[in-house]
Formats: sequence, structure tokens, C-alpha cells
Amino acid sequence: MKIKTRERGEVTIIEPRGRITIGAGDVALRDAVDEALEAGGRQFLINFKKVSRMDSSGLGELVLAREKVTNSGGVIKLFNLPRGVGDVLEVTQIHTVFDVFQSEEQAVASFH
Repeated sequence: MKIKTRERGEVTIIEPRGRITIGAGDVALRDAVDEALEAGGRQFLINFKKVSRMDSSGLGELVLAREKVTNSGGVIKLFNLPRGVGDVLEVTQIHTVFDVFQSEEQAVASFH
């Protein structure tokens, strides 16, 4: 699992690549969110375009990330969900607690 973080205006975009599964993937996502929060970020997008798989541990980290960001006065949103990841979020009903967008442009614009 590799994670790239970049800024687009005041929005921090977190881009995981690979599997968000128990072990390195879930920890990498947690670390990326924690680092972005420590750097003062409050508007977050997670780009799932290059995520190939997410298990229950990854789902747990996603929910924990939402809690941390919300408790810090921020907002976290998702975009570019591949079918498999989107299906997992839908089956578990986790998609109901996140704003989900098709594109980066739509997601960034939603903060304004």
C-alpha cells in the first residue's frame, strides 16, 4: 500500500494505491489522515481510484478517520470509488455517513 497526499487549495487529497486491508494498508491510511490533521488540514478527500480491495479492517480505519476528522472540526469525503469498494461500502451501509462523488472536481467544489 502506497499513499500520496497532495493539496488542492485548502483541500487535502489522500490517494491510497493498492489494498486497504489488515496490516500495512489500514495503518498507512490511519497515518496519512493523522499526518494531514497534524499539518492543520480540515477539508479532506480520499481518492479511491487506485484502491483494489478493502476489507473490514480498512472499513474500520475509514470510519475512525471520519471520527477523527469530524472531532477536529473537519470534513472528510470520498470520490472515485471502484465498483468493488463501492459495493462493500453499500453493503455495510457505511456509504450513508460519507458524501461520495464521482470526480475530483465535484468533490472539491462541494466544499465551497
